[in-house]
Amino acid sequence: MAETQPPPPEARDTAEAPATPEAPATPGASEASAAPDASATSEASAPAEDPSGGAAVIELLGLLAYAELVAFDRMAADARLAPDLTRRAILSEMAGREIDNYCRLADRLRELGTDPEAAMSPFVGPLQEYHAKTEPNDWLEALTKAYIGEGLADDFYREIAGFLRSPDRELVLDVLHESRFEEFSAEEIRAAIAADPKVANRLSMWARRLSGEALSQAQQVAVAHADLVALVMVGVGDQAASLFKRLTSAHSARMTSVGLNN
Repeated sequence: MAETQPPPPEARDTAEAPATPEAPATPGASEASAAPDASATSEASAPAEDPSGGAAVIELLGLLAYAELVAFDRMAADARLAPDLTRRAILSEMAGREIDNYCRLADRLRELGTDPEAAMSPFVGPLQEYHAKTEPNDWLEALTKAYIGEGLADDFYREIAGFLRSPDRELVLDVLHESRFEEFSAEEIRAAIAADPKVANRLSMWARRLSGEALSQAQQVAVAHADLVALVMVGVGDQAASLFKRLTSAHSARMTSVGLNN
């Protein structure tokens, strides 16, 4: 009978080696290994830096500052269209308030370490184009521009102010146009329409032109200023349609209140 050969030493070592016990399972270990790194996930999904401070605010204040400065220029010039000295003085006072507002905004920009001219310069082109295309031909067109054009801008700035921190929120709200000047323009327009109903059609067409040009220039600003757009979009979230509806409703109400057709 053939003699049984012992297994080679390597085989004996493998066979005789005790099995290495499995490490006890750590609760949640399988889930942790399957799930992506939590820190990486949080970094990837973290929202962008809060735009209610920093570059977005500089852009907004720069836009507002230049808007106030150019409004002063335009209103001071339009005051010469007034039919009498009393009305000329009122529009000149409105112009004076614009330059006061400009000074407050420029001071705030300096506090934030920004040169006001540098902050305003990106908005010179769009605003100059708006005013060049909406040059009033007479007193009533000048008042309609102040009432409709400035009112539409104020509604938008008022919405944005809600997304800002203090003290910039309060500053933006403070520099918006005073209701007494708005009411002066409204009363003048109503009186003119009451005296000659045909005026309503002419001023309605003018008001629609104003709002169209304002929207066109706003689109140009949005394309060139991502930080400013981010400020609005973060503040609005998924309520952009509601914001647009509020602005449209306010504009329509303003037109209707003085007898203009939307």
